[in-house]
Amino acid sequence: MEKLIEICGLNKSYGKKQVLNNVDLTVENGQIIGLLGPNGSGKTTMLKIMTGLLKDYQGVVKIDGKSVGAESKAVVSYLPDEPYFSDWMKVNDVLGIFRDMYHDFDETKCKRIMDKFKIDNKMRIKSMSKGTKEKFQLALVMSRKAKLIIMDEPIGGVDPAAREVILDTILENYDENQTILIATHLIADIERIFSNVVFIKEGNIVLDKDVETLRQETGKSIDELFREEFKY
Repeated sequence: MEKLIEICGLNKSYGKKQVLNNVDLTVENGQIIGLLGPNGSGKTTMLKIMTGLLKDYQGVVKIDGKSVGAESKAVVSYLPDEPYFSDWMKVNDVLGIFRDMYHDFDETKCKRIMDKFKIDNKMRIKSMSKGTKEKFQLALVMSRKAKLIIMDEPIGGVDPAAREVILDTILENYDENQTILIATHLIADIERIFSNVVFIKEGNIVLDKDVETLRQETGKSIDELFREEFKY
């Protein structure tokens, strides 16, 4: 299979604090992967390096065979862990930005997902709840024909009922030619959609395996294995 993410010897520190410690990771195309670890384990830092938001690091990071930069960014669709639109904007303003910035943005698909979430074109961002903002951003991110979709805690700000809707939306709109990388610590709610999982602990990769093999070898759920590893 095609290698979509190649990370070798990745190190990142903030002052004296080592956040990522000599990380090696290879991700093949056509998977839904969980990047799993507690808060502070290095998940968000890894994602920001892959998306080009953090540039001060040591090691090699390639996306679709290209070093992180303009070319790699063109094939990555990123859902951050916090809203990134100004409150004064309307939904239509944001759609216009995505239409202008991303040639692979499918506005028809986005509006279809928005309809499912009952998000109207004329809504202002400031009028949305945190959960609605996350659903809107999910609709935008899933509507790009990007090779790699990166999501940071996509269900962190919504109630359990809405989590199911969001996960179903991800599965319904997932293209087999894409890879989705999801960073989260909410394992029980989301593990059903993963094909592979990567455990990250204090900046180190401690597990990288496909889900079915893990379940067969251990007889345990991913959530149970996570709780054992991180003593939850």
